[in-house]
Amino acid sequence: MAINWFPGHMHKARKEIKKIMPQMDLIIEVLDARIPFSSENPLVPALRGDTPLLRVLNKRDLADPVITAQWQTWLERERGVRTITLTHNQRGEALDILRLAGEMTPNHDRQKSALRVMILGIPNVGKSTLINTLAGRPAAKTGNEPAVTKAQQTIKLPDNILLYDTPGFLWPKLSPEECGYRLAITGAIRSSVLDFEDIALFEADYLREAYPALVKARYGLDELPADGLALMDAIAEKRRFLGRGGVPDLHKVAEVLLNEFRAGTLGRISLETPEMVEQEIQQAALAEAEKESKLTKKKAASKKARIPGSGRRN
Repeated sequence: MAINWFPGHMHKARKEIKKIMPQMDLIIEVLDARIPFSSENPLVPALRGDTPLLRVLNKRDLADPVITAQWQTWLERERGVRTITLTHNQRGEALDILRLAGEMTPNHDRQKSALRVMILGIPNVGKSTLINTLAGRPAAKTGNEPAVTKAQQTIKLPDNILLYDTPGFLWPKLSPEECGYRLAITGAIRSSVLDFEDIALFEADYLREAYPALVKARYGLDELPADGLALMDAIAEKRRFLGRGGVPDLHKVAEVLLNEFRAGTLGRISLETPEMVEQEIQQAALAEAEKESKLTKKKAASKKARIPGSGRRN
């Protein structure tokens, strides 16, 4: 199932960001440390040019620390990019962003003009909470549901920093397709547009492969089930999520898997690694090339069929 969520206010936000990003002195992008690639905004590398970029890997306490370190190395290969990791309740760490802003813009004289900083982040990544921490006051709305911020606003920060807050948005086509599932698992996509059982099956398949010990410990399993669906059945049996006739209630299992992952109850888990993402990008590119080739051949065949006598024998 291809997952997409792109309501009207996201389209408007995208247009506004494209317009003002070239005017910024620094860009801060808040990522989910569990899915740094899937939560990355594709507009940033396309539009930032030489503007310094600070990538904040938020929710560090929920992510696998070994994989988070791999992502920092991977992200900082890009010119002009620095990374920092944060947890949601460490004010001292968050304020370190103000120091980094100065280090990354050494030629800007803040005595003469404010440092213009744009902050971006997908829905439900913790951007508004971070803004309030930096501002020292409730300057941005926060909530547990994605897409709380729906309009751009400007916020004054200490040290003559002018912060341009933008609504969190996704993009019309999530690619590779796996990115949509990971965004859904972390809560970046509104629940009302999701098939919980489909999303949870993707999660179960991944957890079984990547974190078997955590899965067995959390759900009291002696043996690891053969696949994701078998794992969901086993959880239903252990938690007594059974309907009439002993049929597993997979919707209840799906809710448990998603909620326990999001709360960190399962443990510190990352849903993607740099190596995994590079393979998915290559596979997506090959699939797109194959699709384009088939479309080209189809158009050529259709054009030939419209030419009088093209299909006749003498």
